[in-house]
Amino acid sequence: MLNRRQFLSHTAAGTASLAGMLTLPGLYAAETTAKPASKYIDVHTHIGRYTDPTKELTVDGLLSWMDEHDVEKAVVLPLTSPESTTFLQLTDVALAAGKAHPDRLIPFCSIDPRQMVGGGVKGLVKIIQAWVDQGAKGFGEHKVGLDFDDPLMMRVYEACQQVGIPLLFHIDNIRGKDVPGLKRLEHAVSTFPELNFIGHGPGWWASISGGLEQKDLGGYPKGKVQPGGAIDRIPHSSTGPHFVWDRLFGAGTTRSAV
Repeated sequence: MLNRRQFLSHTAAGTASLAGMLTLPGLYAAETTAKPASKYIDVHTHIGRYTDPTKELTVDGLLSWMDEHDVEKAVVLPLTSPESTTFLQLTDVALAAGKAHPDRLIPFCSIDPRQMVGGGVKGLVKIIQAWVDQGAKGFGEHKVGLDFDDPLMMRVYEACQQVGIPLLFHIDNIRGKDVPGLKRLEHAVSTFPELNFIGHGPGWWASISGGLEQKDLGGYPKGKVQPGGAIDRIPHSSTGPHFVWDRLFGAGTTRSAV
């Protein structure tokens, strides 16, 4: 599988070659130099306030940041669980941003699995489908203070699988809680083989490596990678699930896969 950097380097090179063929010097005397195509799609952004009440990222602010960093499109993720942020970021806000800028912003949807929903999984399907009908392309950020395979969490995975949208999750020792080896994630993956998962968070990235202790899932990885990482094992434990890697933050590094 190509990682995002490799994929984008290949596509950017091909696009540049084609652009050169179509804009030969002197072909159009009055034509100005076209702006190069943007290179990136950012699959993890938030709008609004996070933990600092004096700092807020507006839609215009996000678009300006995207322009400055050569980002063509960005996924806007709500945060709806009390453990996920100090200031909640609701699905309606993400949908409005996507509707206002459909060529730049891709809204996801989210609901806390502990929220009152009538009808169990059927009720969740109805809610999520309504958001999809309004433009939501996925579910997340799923950043909830429960075990990753808690029965309430499993209802969300089942609903997303039925609707047919991917789910972007967060794992650490507080949200989406798991153990070294990610046995709870593996349980969810094997139970819902048609659901596409997008991995994110310290516990996910730390699991590139084997030999982990519980505390290692609470922070972004440091040191050398040891053999036996759960990330290498879980995607191959079933023919059904497809994993997409979200960004890795740490020491100025970003990693993604498509």
